Amino acid sequence: MTGLLLRRFASLFLTLLAVSALIFLVMDVLPGDPAAIMLGTSATPETLEALRRELGLDQPLVLRYLSWLAGVATGDLGTSYTYGVPVAGLIAERLAVTLPLAFIAILLSVAIAIPLGVASAARRNGAVDYAAGLLSQMFIAVPGFWVGLLLVMVFSVSLGWVPSGGFPGWQAGLMPALGALVLPAIALALPQAGVLTRVTRSAVIEVMNEDFVRTARAKG
Repeated sequence: MTGLLLRRFASLFLTLLAVSALIFLVMDVLPGDPAAIMLGTSATPETLEALRRELGLDQPLVLRYLSWLAGVATGDLGTSYTYGVPVAGLIAERLAVTLPLAFIAILLSVAIAIPLGVASAARRNGAVDYAAGLLSQMFIAVPGFWVGLLLVMVFSVSLGWVPSGGFPGWQAGLMPALGALVLPAIALALPQAGVLTRVTRSAVIEVMNEDFVRTARAKG
């Protein structure tokens, strides 16, 4: 077991290393100058060259990648070319919204899928089973972006129940922040709920066909 875990971790590490190297290479060959993006069109050649030296853009690609890897090992992910601030700070700022959004989406998908899956298995080949199967198929088949647009049109534009102007920040209060996360969480939860409904149905049917369940039914 220990050897298997070590091989899995080694494979994960090598995969992340290869992906990071590929992204680093692609970003380098794409057209555009990061220094010009950060300073704007009014920057002079002297300031552009100074910023390139500060960011290490005057060094060869391999040296820049190795320097970035060394920074990653110490928690320094570099500086954003777009915002001019540390990347680690930007990720932490986004995680403050992404993690609660993902958690709410998971809760919603479980709350939808478990009852549907259990009811579908308990009423196998009946109307409930067919209805649950149809709903799960719709949840999986309908694109998430279309569901998101539809939710915004109905609940934000038409009914005005939730805001459509984006996330206001946690400083605006708990309820306004959670209200802004509801529609994105539903759009994320529905496809997962469709898959989880099918998995739950199959698992419940499998358990219901076990010998101990049949024995318990026979005994009343």
